[in-house]
Amino acid sequence: TAVPELTGDDEMDMNARKADLLECAATFTRLWHERPAQPPKYDLISMLAHGEDTKDMVNDPLLFLGNILLLIVGGNDTTRNSISGSVIALNEFPEEYDKLRANPALIPNMVAEMIRLQTPVIHMRRTANQDFILGGHKIREGDKVVMWYLSGNRDESVFEDANRFLIDRKNARQHVAFGFGVHRCMGNRLAELQLKILWEEIMKRFDKVELVGDVVRLPNNFIRGIADVPVVLHPKK
Repeated sequence: TAVPELTGDDEMDMNARKADLLECAATFTRLWHERPAQPPKYDLISMLAHGEDTKDMVNDPLLFLGNILLLIVGGNDTTRNSISGSVIALNEFPEEYDKLRANPALIPNMVAEMIRLQTPVIHMRRTANQDFILGGHKIREGDKVVMWYLSGNRDESVFEDANRFLIDRKNARQHVAFGFGVHRCMGNRLAELQLKILWEEIMKRFDKVELVGDVVRLPNNFIRGIADVPVVLHPKK
């Protein structure tokens, strides 16, 4: 479940964001009302509009819009930042770049490792629906519990030498960057496929993607974003 919130630096910025949000709401509401008259399909709006538990979601505007907006933002900044993060990691650990050039078949495992190291979504929050004990701590119904994926993906009890980028790491796929259980990201396989194809094509065309300046990171404790990565592409000779 996602609920959108308006944020901005000034009144003009807030007004512009509000206008964009209303435009999104109008567009998605129209698409939603078209779906029940059509046979069920496998797109998200169709599945929600036909789903017994979700077909009335449109009557709760914030809940409706928050979930549908995932169509736009889902996998956008996360995959993009994983791409940038992989370039940075290969330059920070040049021995791994040598390993990749020697054996491009390591790309699928490297994709899992780059996602682990980057952890593009730093945390998520859940609301406890009952009292329980977690790790010796009492959590009460209604408490907000934050799951720090970034911390889990650097857990030395799971990942040996966890701050290193190792493209042949044996348990790289044990990362929790996609979440876990029923909340696991539904786009995880698509993200992995995009990253895999990208690096396969890069390795066919370029000998190196060289980092040539300072990386600019976004000041954000939710999305581990990267604003600027200056590089030079060196074609294969």
